[in-house]
Amino acid sequence: MPRIKNGFKGERTIVLPAFLIEKLKQDPLGQELYITDIGYYPHANFHYCERTAEEVNEFVLIYCVEGQGWFELAHRRNEINSNQFFILPKHVAHAYGSNTANPWTIYWIHFDGKKAAFFSSGFDRPCNITPEAHSRIKERLTLFEEIYSAINSGYNKNYMLYATTSLFHFLGSMKFIGEYRDCGSMNHSRKDVVQLAIHYMKENLNKKIRLTDIAGEVKLSTSYFSNLFEEKTGSSPLRYLNYLRIQEACHYLDFTDMKISQISPLVGYEDSLYFSRLFTKTMGIPPSEYKAKKKG
Repeated sequence: MPRIKNGFKGERTIVLPAFLIEKLKQDPLGQELYITDIGYYPHANFHYCERTAEEVNEFVLIYCVEGQGWFELAHRRNEINSNQFFILPKHVAHAYGSNTANPWTIYWIHFDGKKAAFFSSGFDRPCNITPEAHSRIKERLTLFEEIYSAINSGYNKNYMLYATTSLFHFLGSMKFIGEYRDCGSMNHSRKDVVQLAIHYMKENLNKKIRLTDIAGEVKLSTSYFSNLFEEKTGSSPLRYLNYLRIQEACHYLDFTDMKISQISPLVGYEDSLYFSRLFTKTMGIPPSEYKAKKKG
């Protein structure tokens, strides 16, 4: 049976030169985590690689996105399927290759650094990345492409360090795969909820709005909504609403000749004296002084 280390149609490979790797090892950020080799092998028929312990000077990550393959570590053979990955430890002999009947398509990275062992721990076995609604597989592969692009931009140290910071994220998406998925789904749904709430506030600045009104608009309990809103904005919903009202009042003061007593009900305050006190507390000066102040 023929065996091929590389040379597959559509393959992409970058091997960093020794001088650049040495520079990264001396850099405060680079020494924490750095890439030595990176690549992509599509439908790698007859792919095969074997290394002795002395030849394995970095950690080797292989992420199979299609087809099948295998790897051997400590005299144990493991079969690899689509949507699985593994990381081979440094200084340990290994071998790996594609399935002859259904050759794998793989993304791979050789990396090292002070944090490399942390990100590799526990992954010397087939690890699943199961496709599902919030798996974020495409986002992870986009991140790989960004890393590859940065390294492919030339032997520029800043590009290499950007690749390093992106590698932290890429490996973190595997090390903390559950959190990676949860944060993606929560960020979308939670962000939508908060944006809907803010839109509702802006559309109703002239009305008396209660917390229950805003929470009801996004169909959440007041307690859960309040916690979520503060988590995303750093402010309680009603405090944020007051900021929006004062912001709108500033607009009226800047661009109209209306009196304070006319502006206050337009931003939801029937009591102009209360409005003036709140404006002063928020902006540091009373409305009349703000209106007289030169802008621009």
